[in-house]
Amino acid sequence: MFDGYIIVYKFIQDLHFFVTGGDEENELILASVLQGFSDAVGVLLRNNVDKRTALENLDLIFLCLDEVVDGGIVLETDGNVIAEKVSGHGLEGAGSFTEQTISQALATAREHFARSLLK
Repeated sequence: MFDGYIIVYKFIQDLHFFVTGGDEENELILASVLQGFSDAVGVLLRNNVDKRTALENLDLIFLCLDEVVDGGIVLETDGNVIAEKVSGHGLEGAGSFTEQTISQALATAREHFARSLLK
């Protein structure tokens, strides 16, 4: 409890994940939301969960958050289901998931190149 809020947290390497709720919320539900979210992030980042990788894939992390909670209502707590919804392809199609990562890398390189031209 902190100022009337229940806070559940988890540290993974150099990242800190927090889930907060009002004092009337169930701690176990908040903990399952946190566990599902962190599991999904781990799946999407291929268990390479660190600050740099998280920043490079921040769009996927925000999509995970969007799949977990909508307007304060918990939608999903299973990490694998969340990761499948975010990837849009399912985990069976590892080739398409790899291609998605390559396209993200190309988009990031394009952004860096554009920034270097503008300097």
